Amino acid sequence: MRTDGRQDHQIREVKITPNFLENAEGAVLVEFGKTKVICTASYEDTAPKWLQGSGQGWVTAEYGMLPRSTHSRVKREKGMASGRTHEISRLIGRSLRVAVDLRKLNERQITIDCDVIQADGGTRTASVTGGFVALALALKKLVDVSEIRDLPLVNYVAAVSTGLRGEKVLLDLNYEEDSSVQTDMNFVMTQDGRFVEIQGTAEHHPFTREELMKMMEAASMGCRELFLAQEEVLKSFFPLPKRF
Repeated sequence: MRTDGRQDHQIREVKITPNFLENAEGAVLVEFGKTKVICTASYEDTAPKWLQGSGQGWVTAEYGMLPRSTHSRVKREKGMASGRTHEISRLIGRSLRVAVDLRKLNERQITIDCDVIQADGGTRTASVTGGFVALALALKKLVDVSEIRDLPLVNYVAAVSTGLRGEKVLLDLNYEEDSSVQTDMNFVMTQDGRFVEIQGTAEHHPFTREELMKMMEAASMGCRELFLAQEEVLKSFFPLPKRF
């Protein structure tokens, strides 16, 4: 039993609250246990300059943490973002572009902003998971107002963390676990079991191929639960495939 009472392969309680803000085209509050992230999707009717004339749209992302989202105050980033912030922003953008047929956006851009208001581990995986729902809601709104013709969604995308503590594989790490495990990995997946990205680091001891496979299996189980949580918000217009 873990410190928060979960079994090894049990994710935290997940809540996705849609329409959390009024002004954005898509907005959700996503909660992974005590971790809370506001994800918004904003629409621009022009693509980045380097895509203009290509007939293709774009999805990008920005990530940030509020000063008291952590146990002690983190400074606001002014000007250049930190390496960690930049890396997570790029991860979210890469992950969510997999969810969309960019040609159906036709030289338009969606920006996903993920603002962490409370951090207890897994902020990047919560951002990907909630960011997908915000993106889907924004695209549905654009179809409803005839800004785009067809819904360009092609995949569900979700993310979850795993870690090794001794010989045990833990799923969906909170902060205490993330800071103490010997290996931690983040998995981004689509609903059909394909991997978008795998990030892993051994802090103390290298992990084996067998341990990697166990973490991958646990992550697949966790993402399956996350897809179902996402579908609760999106099923009216983008249900999971029946064979899921």
